[in-house]
Amino acid sequence: MAYNAMVLMGRSQSLRDRITAAAAEAGIANPDNWVSVNLWKVVATEGWDAKWQYAVDNLTVNANPDLGVRDDVISDSDVQAAVAAANT
Repeated sequence: MAYNAMVLMGRSQSLRDRITAAAAEAGIANPDNWVSVNLWKVVATEGWDAKWQYAVDNLTVNANPDLGVRDDVISDSDVQAAVAAANT
């Protein structure tokens, strides 16, 4: 686990917003508070750190530098699965 990648994901407001949206879609009550409590568990999902670090290491001037909004870094399916796993 690359802790620096986890910290960057945890600080990404756009990724946090996507996690909140997935929590709301999953019917989790008070999704903003749920994300505040469970954010680190979600960003610690196995494999996310490698995906994030790969995007950081391969960022080009033509790519959106806001990695949290990029579905090619952490996909919506990844977010949905991580939210479901953290909500058990």
